[in-house]
Amino acid sequence: MNSPDTVPAQLPIDDSSQRFVAWVRAAAPYIHAFRGKTFVLGFAGEVAAGHLAQKLAYDCNLLAALGVRLVLVHGARPQIEAEMARRGLVPRYHRGLRVTDAEALECVKAAVAVTRVEVEALLSQGLPNTPMAGSFMRVTGGNFVTAKPVGVVDGVDYGFTGAVRKVIAEEISADLDQQNVVLMSSLGVSPAGEIFNMSMEAVAEAVAIALKAEKLIYLCDAPGLLDARGALIEAITADDAEAMLKAGEGMTEDLDLYLPCAIRAVRRGVGRAHLIDRDKDGGLLLEFFTPQGVGTVLTRDPLFRLREASIEDVGALGAVIAPMEADGTLVRRSRERLEAEIERFTVVEYDGVLVGCAALYPFIDERAAEMACVAVVPEHRRAGLGEMLLRRIEGRSRQIGIERLFVLTTRTSDWFRERGFKQVPPDELPRQKREMYDVSRRSKVFMKKL
Repeated sequence: MNSPDTVPAQLPIDDSSQRFVAWVRAAAPYIHAFRGKTFVLGFAGEVAAGHLAQKLAYDCNLLAALGVRLVLVHGARPQIEAEMARRGLVPRYHRGLRVTDAEALECVKAAVAVTRVEVEALLSQGLPNTPMAGSFMRVTGGNFVTAKPVGVVDGVDYGFTGAVRKVIAEEISADLDQQNVVLMSSLGVSPAGEIFNMSMEAVAEAVAIALKAEKLIYLCDAPGLLDARGALIEAITADDAEAMLKAGEGMTEDLDLYLPCAIRAVRRGVGRAHLIDRDKDGGLLLEFFTPQGVGTVLTRDPLFRLREASIEDVGALGAVIAPMEADGTLVRRSRERLEAEIERFTVVEYDGVLVGCAALYPFIDERAAEMACVAVVPEHRRAGLGEMLLRRIEGRSRQIGIERLFVLTTRTSDWFRERGFKQVPPDELPRQKREMYDVSRRSKVFMKKL
């Protein structure tokens, strides 16, 4: 036993522990930002019956525990298909919607009821040695959605297939205010008391809009939207997403259904819409508590925003450039120097977080300027932020009559050469910069005529 005067030696922290601590610290800003916000999560019957359903329940439990106001909307298409097959009925679809006659409606009611009970059971567990140990999620529901018939389209009578007529948002909000998780299905009732079968994605869209939700999330059969090379598109505006939809680029069965809902939702006031791979274990947590996420986020306006730096940015700016200063890519700048030169910096934000910067140092007498301190955080280096910063710096330079823009670099020669810069000897630098040139760094000089 240690005596009172003995200071116990600290045990070394292994790499996995350090990564865990770093992750928790990195997630803290998102936890603060999402507390009290409303998320609407839509998922199909394949998810409800899939091998990751239990883990999805764990993650929903964690979101609720962190103060997220959570509305879950489940589908039941494969369960309905199975019930119809059991009764010897053949499913009918038109334009992606089920045609629901009286016999099909009985199958819908049976399948949706069973699926809802099974999802509620998953959300109600609290066994020891599980992520839900010691927790109790109050799961509620009700007649929150009023339905209306789709009617006859292209000569096809949809029968008991319905569309959302009204969402009683006040009642849902009242349940959320009581820290309940609201679980909703795709069934709705008309004022006349008729039951209608609606699509999960349409219900989730309407609920998110009515609640002015922070996020509308769909778990889908794709990693998200993919570009022409098959790479994930991390963020996209509603206008660009609509163009992809019209072109039919990279669409899957789920994306064809969910993407129009996501586009309409963000245009009608929902903060963000997310498309996440339903087969990605922990996809919700990775999407919302890591900087880069794992799916595609849709916004009405671009998530990346360029602006001029202010004194409040000094701390974040220092954090962005610190890794590149440590490896010698950038010359070290003290906090005092950053504060003194902050008006020279242009910064780029991603969803309100500073992720890149560049500085402009003009030499007006010689109509030249230096672009310096170009840095982008690693997780966003493939998002074209360097190009955005370069264009902004070039624009600022032209406004003040600069004719030559130059950079000093030790490691990024190719990047500047590919963007129209040509290597020149240090003798071509402005006189004041020549006198400050550090021969020991052996920086290469690249110059571009504007």
